[in-house]
Amino acid sequence: MTSSTPLFQLNGLSALVCGASQGIGRATAQLFAHQGARVVLLARDLEKLEATRKTLPSPEEHLCVSADLAKSSAIDSAVETILQQMGSVHILVNNAGGPAAGPLLDAQPAAFEAALNTHLLAQLQLCKAFVPGMKAAGFGRIINIISTSVRTPIANLGVSNTIRAAVAGFAKTLSNELAPHAITVNNVLPGYTQTDRLSALLQAAATRESTSVDMVRENWLKQVPARRFAKPEEVAAALAFLASREAGYITGVSLQVDGGRIGSI
Repeated sequence: MTSSTPLFQLNGLSALVCGASQGIGRATAQLFAHQGARVVLLARDLEKLEATRKTLPSPEEHLCVSADLAKSSAIDSAVETILQQMGSVHILVNNAGGPAAGPLLDAQPAAFEAALNTHLLAQLQLCKAFVPGMKAAGFGRIINIISTSVRTPIANLGVSNTIRAAVAGFAKTLSNELAPHAITVNNVLPGYTQTDRLSALLQAAATRESTSVDMVRENWLKQVPARRFAKPEEVAAALAFLASREAGYITGVSLQVDGGRIGSI
């Protein structure tokens, strides 16, 4: 790489971004494409994926694949489509919507099973599918979008806290196994981010506390030294850095993007 080469470009790389139809996943797909990557956009809603693809530079170079990450057979079908039409990918972004809110002991076993399938077993299946190609290329980036709850559990998110922590342990273990192959594995931990998920959590908290959404929002903002919620694009920027060639010596970390909310060093 010469000194004139722009930093953090993804030219010549391909990326699979899960949950690319909205929120942080959508912003990540857009930024990766603008940084030069060919992007596979994956989510359940094909119409939303196609709408996102139209916002990317050279839309025809990118691929939309509809799949439900809770279903192993759907993942198998998606992998087959990706390998046939795009080949293996260099960058894998694991991202899925969080489980429903609620206290830990109110959750049914089925809720844990569903979250385990969507957030952990789906990642395992996708890694098994694409890590061989990364090894062959001598380059790979696996990035999991999880939550600051792996640092400090979030009240009333019992299932999510449990499963997200399991994903963090999975990622750290995998990072050690894949490091000799020039494949990094990292987590990004978004704090409060302006997404549909945050809106739903604000509404749920307001209902639970018999107060207004505005009051809940104000109380949550007081917890954030930056005094604002993140934009999805700001979280995507962290992923773009970790996906880059320059980030090759960063692996096994969980990077908080939370405006300083988590108090630990």
